[in-house]
Amino acid sequence: MKKQDILENQVNLVYLALGSNLGNKKTNLNKCIDLIKKEEIFIKKRSKFYSTKSWPNENFPNFINAIILVETKFSLTELFLKIKKIEKKLGRTRSKRNYPRVCDIDIIDYNGEIIHRKLGKHILNIPHKRMHNRNFVLFPLYEIDKDWVHPKLNKNIVILMSNLASDQLLGVKIAQ
Repeated sequence: MKKQDILENQVNLVYLALGSNLGNKKTNLNKCIDLIKKEEIFIKKRSKFYSTKSWPNENFPNFINAIILVETKFSLTELFLKIKKIEKKLGRTRSKRNYPRVCDIDIIDYNGEIIHRKLGKHILNIPHKRMHNRNFVLFPLYEIDKDWVHPKLNKNIVILMSNLASDQLLGVKIAQ
C-alpha cells in the first residue's frame, strides 16, 4: 500500500483577480464566478465590482474588476489550467498584450507563497510583479482582506494603497 502524500489533500487559499472590458462586463464576471464554482473551487469571499480605466491604454473600454478568495485542493498547475479553460469558455482569445478582453483571471496570491514558474508558454509570477501598483487589484483586495500582506514585499495592503498616485486613488469607483 502506497503512503498518502501529506500535501495531496491540502486546502489552498488563493486570491483571484477577475476583469472584463468587453461586452456586458458584469455578466461576464458573474458567469466567470459561476464557472469557477462548478470546478470545485469554493468561493469564501467576494468583493464588489469596481470600475477603472483600462491599463495601460486608457483609450480602450473601462474595466470591471473584482477579487475573490477561494479555497481549493488543486495544485497551482491544475488551478492555472482550469482558469485558462474558464477564460476560453467565456470567449477569451489571445491577441496583443493588454488588449480588451471578455474575461481575465489572474492568480494574485497562492497560500502566501512567492512563485516563479514556467508552465508551457506561460510564466507564472505570484504575486503578480506589478499588482502592488494597480488600483484595480488593491481596492477589491482591501475590501475582502484588510490584513493582507504582500508575500514578497512584506507590506500590508494599507501601505501599498497609500503608495498609489492620487489619480489612481481617485480612478476607482464601485461599479453601478
